[in-house]
Amino acid sequence: MIEVNNLSKKYDNITVLDIPKLSIAEGESFGLVGNNGAGKTTFFRLILDLIEASTGEVSINGQRVARNDNWKPWVGSFLDEGFLIDFFTPDEFFAFTGKMYGKSTGDINTFLASMEEFFNGEIIGTKKFIRDLSKGNQKKVGIASALIGEPQILILDEPFTALDPSSQIRLKRLLNDLQNNRKITLLISSHDLNHVTEVCHRTVVLEKGLVVRDIATSENTLKELESYFMV
Repeated sequence: MIEVNNLSKKYDNITVLDIPKLSIAEGESFGLVGNNGAGKTTFFRLILDLIEASTGEVSINGQRVARNDNWKPWVGSFLDEGFLIDFFTPDEFFAFTGKMYGKSTGDINTFLASMEEFFNGEIIGTKKFIRDLSKGNQKKVGIASALIGEPQILILDEPFTALDPSSQIRLKRLLNDLQNNRKITLLISSHDLNHVTEVCHRTVVLEKGLVVRDIATSENTLKELESYFMV
């Protein structure tokens, strides 16, 4: 579904990402881990055509992503608060985002009802501007907005950061349900190795822009990752 070929990104002649080849299959749950500066966010931004590659390309369902809009209806994403319109309330933002995807008011309301457990009464009807929400609640709005268009592919950068423990558990349940019931293709990055191994069937480790591990999740994966990062 997602194909990466000879992909690299340089800033001032410093290579921050270099991936000769990588494939992510339809329905796969793909976790990306690495220390700060490893290239995780750069990789996601290249997949989403938010920055221009120095070399190579990314394609989704055979469509090259660079300077091409054909793949966008298949993908939902939330990388950071820059994806939000912070002077909207959550209700206004969901209405706006849903309309962009051609959803009716009834469709949007049905979707929001399905997110009630994740929202935990803290999002809908609060009448607060998004900028006035806590970082955790802003993240909930962003994750929900990434799902409102019923994407085939969901890309989330550090989705567990800023969420309280109860919300982290609800998010893991939500992501697992999307995998099991909708067979969505999931790409997440996280500094939390526990979360990645609980949600993802495959974990890729980036170090200084290079893929240094590509692991199918098993009962030993967490220990293997912990051992790697302990060195």
